[in-house]
Amino acid sequence: MGDLSEFPLRYKLFLKVYQWRRIDPVPWTPLKKRVRECNIALVSSAGFVTPGQKAFDDAIRGGDPSFRDIPSEVDVSTLVESHRSEIFDHSGMRQDPNLAFPIDRLKELNRSGAIGSVNRRHLSFMGSITAPGRLAKRTAPQAVQRLVDDRVDAVILVPV
Repeated sequence: MGDLSEFPLRYKLFLKVYQWRRIDPVPWTPLKKRVRECNIALVSSAGFVTPGQKAFDDAIRGGDPSFRDIPSEVDVSTLVESHRSEIFDHSGMRQDPNLAFPIDRLKELNRSGAIGSVNRRHLSFMGSITAPGRLAKRTAPQAVQRLVDDRVDAVILVPV
């Protein structure tokens, strides 16, 4: 996050009063195998959807807690960025979606033998969720179950 002085007044006021949540202890599970043997998935909060998928709903107060499956064979140039935040410059990830959804880099790591496999699907969330209760209670467990069902060993989190 940038320095508070960089933001417009309405965002400065919001950030000063926002009740930030702390997670302590931070959940962590060490890998049980070498990375070059792992099935890896991406989880991005860039708000990407594939053509034909329903866009994230920016009218939901506190943010849309849903997620979208993004197939591994997606052409990143076709991803539609629908991140609701106006507070950052979207042009970089619109120009090169790999900045926020590095599927091409992940495939390169797989081809080089650095990772075992690229999962068949990945997850895209909407960032800027200011009311994360629904996400934590309902959506996150569903997302985790998808990854467990796919036998994902490790996830690359790409926060936007």
